[in-house]
Amino acid sequence: MAELNVHELHDRLRDLDAEFEREMRARGFDPAQAENVALPSRLAKLYAERERTKAELEELEGGSND
Repeated sequence: MAELNVHELHDRLRDLDAEFEREMRARGFDPAQAENVALPSRLAKLYAERERTKAELEELEGGSND
């Protein structure tokens, strides 16, 4: 069951990364500078969701290696 969740989270993270990069570029930002600029609310929400998903994925992957 956890394995399925890990795969789902990888897929979700890939989608979030792509959407975030598209949105950043559409607004004239360099995606590599996301941590160094003040983001408009839509981008800030995407960024936060990406970070939550990364943390959840790391937790699941770390837990499955014990």
